[in-house]
Amino acid sequence: MDGSNGCEARINSFALVSYLSGPLADLLDEIRHDFAPDSRAKAHLTILPPRLLASFGSPTAVKEALQQLQARLQDFAPFDVELGDIEVFPDTHVIYVSIKSGFAELERMHQALNAGCLTCQEPHTYHPHVTVVQELAPADVLNAAQFSRWRWSEFKHSRTVRVDRLTFVQNTIENSWTDLAMLELGSPVIRHA
Repeated sequence: MDGSNGCEARINSFALVSYLSGPLADLLDEIRHDFAPDSRAKAHLTILPPRLLASFGSPTAVKEALQQLQARLQDFAPFDVELGDIEVFPDTHVIYVSIKSGFAELERMHQALNAGCLTCQEPHTYHPHVTVVQELAPADVLNAAQFSRWRWSEFKHSRTVRVDRLTFVQNTIENSWTDLAMLELGSPVIRHA
């Protein structure tokens, strides 16, 4: 997801992510920039892939979505996710980091949150991962994946991510994402970004 300063025209496209931080995020962002230098994306786990809000025209649509998320996230305690290997989705050619542990918890969270005003019939089965590189020409995917695997193999820091807060984001007409609010797991607290 491309990060944004919030000045672009927002559209009816929303997602829920958990941003990575520290050396792990730095490495994955560097790899992405090697292939997409103009990308403003920040390394993240996607909990709810991009979706429309049916009530988007309503002035309370975003507020209702945040209230729903807040209520449902109280059922989830913070947890750790360990990242695995660099892989490639065969049909989309997206290069990603697999999930070694925490996969089932992410699936359970997705299932619980993909409901109510945030329900979406997604084009692909939810498969927790961290996107590294996407939208490459098919001929470039093999070399990009090999390069990403080499960089990943050289990484000597922890590959564990703490999922304790999520960020509700909205896309813009320029296809960059604006942070709307941060939500804590296991807590009724919402912090506006």
